Amino acid sequence: MSPTTASTPVTAAFFDVDNTVIRGASSFHLARALLDRGFFRKRDLLRFAIHQARYLTFGENKKQIAQVRAEALEIMKGHLVAEVVAIGEEVYDEVLALRIYPGALKLINDHLARGHEVWLVSATPIEIGELIARRLGATGALGTIAEHKDGKYTGRLVGDMMHGEAKALGVEALAADRDISLGDSYAYGDSMNDLPLLCAVGHACAINPDPRLRRHAKTVGWPIRDFRSRRLVNRRTVKTASAAGALWAAIVTVRTILRRRGLRR
Repeated sequence: MSPTTASTPVTAAFFDVDNTVIRGASSFHLARALLDRGFFRKRDLLRFAIHQARYLTFGENKKQIAQVRAEALEIMKGHLVAEVVAIGEEVYDEVLALRIYPGALKLINDHLARGHEVWLVSATPIEIGELIARRLGATGALGTIAEHKDGKYTGRLVGDMMHGEAKALGVEALAADRDISLGDSYAYGDSMNDLPLLCAVGHACAINPDPRLRRHAKTVGWPIRDFRSRRLVNRRTVKTASAAGALWAAIVTVRTILRRRGLRR
């Protein structure tokens, strides 16, 4: 009787998306495109812009993310999944492709060249996460799953939002399904909300970290990589940056967007 040959465990690399692979919040750019198609009103975009300004200035916030989730689900209710995916393709070509950090893309390609699986793990809708993964040549994506029936969004989630602890749980379930050795695998994130994901693997790395994650990474000895320009790094780390300044920048951004689209009255 011939001995059984044990399969070799798979090594994977898991990447957060926003501010790790792509500069800023990808959902904001999707929201801008949805505005053009009449999915929601100008004041909805203003709220998204304020969230974007806070995100870029202060990093992620659980309460903020929950608020964005609720608003986004209500906005998407009744819309066709195929339509959103098609819009996502346009947003990638016109905006997101230009905001990918070259350093992050090199990391992704290096892992693929070494025969590793590469997975994007993000709170972004799974349809958009899979789109970005496909365009980058990654293996796949884990994302937030919005329920849909007869090809239309219902306004409800399937499971939890792919954020915080849910990222670690998602990765652990994926590892069990695909025989991935998490101890040999890698993870990359930019904020403390990625900490469960980073702690789930044997090789964690902070990319473009917010101040809290930077301090934690230094404490535990994780490598830190910063792909942002020095100017942007300084802007995010200046202690005198204020919420009022961020709000003003958001309002100016929205006014510019609306002016260009002829939507201002």
